[in-house]
Amino acid sequence: MTAETSQTLDRGLRVLKLLADTDHGLTVTELSNKLGVNRTVVYRLLATLEQHALVRRDLGGRARVGLGVLRLGRQVHPLVREAALPALRSLAEDIGATAHLTLVDGSDALAVAVVEPTWTDYHVAYRAGFRHSLDRGAAGRAILTARQKTAGHPGYTLTRGELEAGACGAAAPLVGVSGVEGSVGVVMLADAVPERVGPRVLDAAREVADALR
Repeated sequence: MTAETSQTLDRGLRVLKLLADTDHGLTVTELSNKLGVNRTVVYRLLATLEQHALVRRDLGGRARVGLGVLRLGRQVHPLVREAALPALRSLAEDIGATAHLTLVDGSDALAVAVVEPTWTDYHVAYRAGFRHSLDRGAAGRAILTARQKTAGHPGYTLTRGELEAGACGAAAPLVGVSGVEGSVGVVMLADAVPERVGPRVLDAAREVADALR
């Protein structure tokens, strides 16, 4: 800690991180041990976080992340979208295909930003807000592959006809961005994805990841 930081705020944020990393919640004693502070401090932290609906406690006294975190999370998408747009525009214009940023939303892949090329005669219509299961389409498959950390994988995923007949997709996951799980990709009308598209999508994913760090 430095003179410019708040110890209480730091502890409160650490509580939220600890609770976010568990599915079954934590007791006051468990939080006290993990934080290295006494139980009285933990009680005060939890009471404050509860007032803002960031934490809830069940009948057994176990603390869990509260619904207030979801309200904060809804503001993340616009910030992520704004940061990603320059790289998506460049990708769409370079490839001549619809570029998109997709984030994980539960068990779905959710398109949060879409940029269409300006110079093509036709392209695939793809809208922000479109969602599909993670195991279908390049965007979702790229995310699942990143979770597995498969050795020797080129870093991007190619698919054909999984979401729309006659359409191909290429996507690469966002890597090294804390708290954000997603991918950058393109979708195009073609029999196969051109060879240069995969590496270009991978570069765009790196650009977006850098913008979000």
